Amino acid sequence: MIVVSNSSPLITFARIGRLDLLKQLFERIHIADEVRQEVVVRGAGRPAADAVLQADWIEIHPAASAAHLAAMRARHALGAGELATLLLARALRADLAIIDERAARRLGQAQGVAVMGCVGILERGHRRGLVPDLCQTYESLLAHGIRIDRQILDQSLTALGLPPL
Repeated sequence: MIVVSNSSPLITFARIGRLDLLKQLFERIHIADEVRQEVVVRGAGRPAADAVLQADWIEIHPAASAAHLAAMRARHALGAGELATLLLARALRADLAIIDERAARRLGQAQGVAVMGCVGILERGHRRGLVPDLCQTYESLLAHGIRIDRQILDQSLTALGLPPL
């Protein structure tokens, strides 16, 4: 399975100490160099920077063509990381792109890219027994200042037959 990730899921999972979940679920994650720049270079000294640097199962791909990226940015109000992730997902014919930003997920879906956010990844991990206490994991997201709507977390828990937060 070919899986591409944007920066925010890497940062989110690193902040809650669960970057390993991506490896457990998918074995290898592909990221665009723009994502590496956001997480490792601009995020130097933060938990995700070191975690991503040490993760030999994260494969970094060269930066997207500047002209292609600029053309996409002119049409879509998204950051370079989101756009580069979608370009990489299409180039690799990825099975999945992990993106949290709603507008980027919509664009990916419109382009035929299967997308999932952190909540979906955590649900998948829970169903496979890799996230035994999903409620506690969601509470950890909130405690670490991850910007996510509590209602989305409650809907996720309810859908899985668990009590809301």
